[in-house]
Amino acid sequence: GRDARPFRILKFRSMRAEMSDHNASQLTQKNDPRITPIGAFIRKTSIDELPQLFNVLKGDLSLVGPRPPLPYEAESYRSWHFRRVLEVKPGITGLWQVEGRSRVSFDEMVRLDLRYTRRCSLLLDLSILFRTVKVVLRCEGAK
Repeated sequence: GRDARPFRILKFRSMRAEMSDHNASQLTQKNDPRITPIGAFIRKTSIDELPQLFNVLKGDLSLVGPRPPLPYEAESYRSWHFRRVLEVKPGITGLWQVEGRSRVSFDEMVRLDLRYTRRCSLLLDLSILFRTVKVVLRCEGAK
């Protein structure tokens, strides 16, 4: 979370329990054998993200902001990567989700998050929320 404070993020399980922690640092890939058939549906429709609204109510997340890194991601951060988690509260959705998604490298995802932190405003947040709704309605969630 903000200031690199750990917290438990809520999410519906989309991977087989016995395989989800296996090679946790492995990025999800197309036709990933760890993802269940129902998991593929809830990921594509972004239903798996709904429990994170409780994280928003608890104050751990905001609706818009950089995605919070998983512990193994933070371990491999270079110094400039940390700015994305130190400057603003993480969010459920952000520039990466509406502009890059899985089409960009990790460094480019961080650059999108940093661009958000520099330009953060109510208008930008509303724009990202609107664009997120379009992504969800088009079922362009995680593959």
